[in-house]
Amino acid sequence: MATDPSTGTAPDPLPRFPDGFLWGVSTSAHQIEGAAGLRERSVWDDFTDLPGRVKDGSTAAVACDHYHRHREDVALLADLGVDAYRFSVSWPRVNAPGGLDFYDRLVDDLCAAGVRPVPTLFHWDLPAGLDWLERDTAARFAAYVSVVADRLGDRVGKWITLNEPAEHTLLGHALGTHAPGRTLLFDALPVAHHQLLAHGLAVRALRAAGATDIGIANSHGPTWPASDAPADREAADLYDVLLNRMFSDPLLTGRYPEGMGELMPGDVAADLEVVAEPLDFYGVNYYAPALVGAPLGTETGSGGVTLPAELPFSLRAVEGRPLTDFGWPVVPEGLTELLTGLRDRYGDRLPPVVITENGCSYEGLDDRDRIAYLDGHVRALHRAVEAGVDVRGYFVWSLLDNFEWAEGYARRFGLVHVDFTTLERTPKASYGWFRELVREGRRGRAAGRRRAAAHIKTSALSAGSRTLEAADHTRHAARAAEEDEQA
Repeated sequence: MATDPSTGTAPDPLPRFPDGFLWGVSTSAHQIEGAAGLRERSVWDDFTDLPGRVKDGSTAAVACDHYHRHREDVALLADLGVDAYRFSVSWPRVNAPGGLDFYDRLVDDLCAAGVRPVPTLFHWDLPAGLDWLERDTAARFAAYVSVVADRLGDRVGKWITLNEPAEHTLLGHALGTHAPGRTLLFDALPVAHHQLLAHGLAVRALRAAGATDIGIANSHGPTWPASDAPADREAADLYDVLLNRMFSDPLLTGRYPEGMGELMPGDVAADLEVVAEPLDFYGVNYYAPALVGAPLGTETGSGGVTLPAELPFSLRAVEGRPLTDFGWPVVPEGLTELLTGLRDRYGDRLPPVVITENGCSYEGLDDRDRIAYLDGHVRALHRAVEAGVDVRGYFVWSLLDNFEWAEGYARRFGLVHVDFTTLERTPKASYGWFRELVREGRRGRAAGRRRAAAHIKTSALSAGSRTLEAADHTRHAARAAEEDEQA
């Protein structure tokens, strides 16, 4: 087992997760694919063309050139040993002639490498000319989803409809720091509603194509009031509604939080019946909690997000915690709090949870801070499992360093370093750490299967007429254990 990166000593063993637990990594199309000339334009192409929108002036025209180097990246996935790879399908690429051929090749190569493909169908790269303020965009999205499902559904079992509609609403349409760059503040609420409607229509389209394992990737984090003062608690409650519950309540209860439905466009009651289509899993992207207080009369910000003075809440810095290179506080126990809170709020209406993103930005190949971050969050996740939360998987963000939206190439989230001049890939120390974590998990499953095989064998000896059947099960369990150990 690897040593603790901070002390050089052997750490406490990482906890065992349940049989069938899914270990994976995540990426998104616009951030890694490149090959911009082989797809239609997206709102992010228009956004990055504007001076000053991206901090280092870069674009994603080449990015990691995953489009041309995907086999190299699939080999990295195979060597990493993950069960699954979460990527996104670029709607603008699918709209271009032959665009789905790339995803055909990618899915085939993943399957050949023994890695389950987990496509996300929208990760912020809306085709240029479409607008989430328009209701028709939801119907167009469902039509695009049907095309993708028809092409890939024979090899893809697990689907994700949308990635982080809350951030796309807040950053892209309310604050203007992401594409399409609008500063609508509360007038951006129709964007949230139309994305949720698009999700529900997409679930129906996927069901019609035979899909049986469908979820969403919602970003969530605990919201902490800056103090016990009533004004701070009221501000934190509103922030929590806007960034968390507005995107989970409609999916899991079929209702908006009190007072929000009246602000949404169209026949909201009818739309919510679509939005609340049953899910097979609930994806959670977790990075950090938010500390929120009453407005201070000035701009406030934390972790790269700046809120204007006129909003009815303010962001405060979470103090006393180490910070990532992005300035985000490292709070692993926030993940436990978040998951147990979701369980307590939604009860049986909460499907099995998959952590669809968790990660951090740090420089360097010997990225011991990233290892400590991931170690802490994996342990926090297990504490949620011990508390009774049904968690089925964990995906690290991200496989590769990539185009980090408005930050350009200044933030590195990857387990694999990418030289953006030569495009050379170099696994970091965290890549080796995560590979060992996955292998240890498989060894644990193998040991469990050996114990099951021994139990079956013992039962068979005392069961007389069932001996032959039990022996078959014994051989199957033993083979599965051997395969896990070899992996």
